[in-house]
Amino acid sequence: MFSLKGKTAIITGGASGIGLAISRIFAKQGAEVHIFEINMELANKEADLINNEGGRAFAHQVDITHVSQVDDVIASIAASGNLDILINNAGIAHVGNAETTSPEDMDRILNVNVKGTFNCIHSVLPFMKEKKQGVILNMASVAATTGIPDRFAYSTSKGAIVAMTLSVAKDYLTHGIRCNCISPARVHTPFVDGFLKKNYAGHEEEMFAKLAATQPIGRMAKPDEIGALALYLCSDEASFITGSDYPIDGGFQRLNN
Repeated sequence: MFSLKGKTAIITGGASGIGLAISRIFAKQGAEVHIFEINMELANKEADLINNEGGRAFAHQVDITHVSQVDDVIASIAASGNLDILINNAGIAHVGNAETTSPEDMDRILNVNVKGTFNCIHSVLPFMKEKKQGVILNMASVAATTGIPDRFAYSTSKGAIVAMTLSVAKDYLTHGIRCNCISPARVHTPFVDGFLKKNYAGHEEEMFAKLAATQPIGRMAKPDEIGALALYLCSDEASFITGSDYPIDGGFQRLNN
């Protein structure tokens, strides 16, 4: 079950955190993985590790906010075979409310999280339509549907991802293309460690414990747990699922008092 053998997958932000977990598990399940990253050194390193472990991975230096880069790389991947799966994982965060968020920060968040995702979807759809099949999986967040303090711009961008997911799923039903999204709560990634080091130097362990405790299950998610859900939703076993947002949040949305 959950085999991706013979499938080609693009994973944006696929060399770190959740994206890396998805890249590794997809390659393990037989997919040819194409990692999109700005940091080419990191992308090459992780692709090499996957290849050394018997997988098949390729690294591409792509800034998803530059539509010409996205179009060129995706066209080259599609020209060499199938283009079956797109994982829109790349994104950036921001701390601030509607007053403290600057117009420049708002533009930056929307440009990466929303426009970058659109650029990738817009580019893959003609190739998926031609094959009459494909899976698009977007990374949303519990912040899209739950009020979280000081996450105005980020929450706005992730709300757009949920709406985008529904629209694509509806419009491309007859083309054999499925589109879903995942909404994680807090996940323990290198980004979290860097955020704590930058903003709570000397108190990292204390703040980590507080953040972990906001999930009723009592801890943050592991990237591999998000990767496992992504694998299911992109596999043939999930062929009846489209237009859905899947929270993976340790009870955050429903069980917090």
